[in-house]
Amino acid sequence: MFGLFKKKSEVEKLQEKYKKLMEEAYKLQSINRTDSDTKYKEADDILKKIEAIQGKS
Repeated sequence: MFGLFKKKSEVEKLQEKYKKLMEEAYKLQSINRTDSDTKYKEADDILKKIEAIQGKS
């Protein structure tokens, strides 16, 4: 029924986490460059996981 009870796949969860980290990194970019770089690194690691999972499929 309209996907109300549909569980998210692992890729969808990782994509949401990636998007959130990228937004945080962008906001931190003008305030604290080192924290921003850390967030970008975490987002890059998640992107690599997403690509690895999609590569297996």
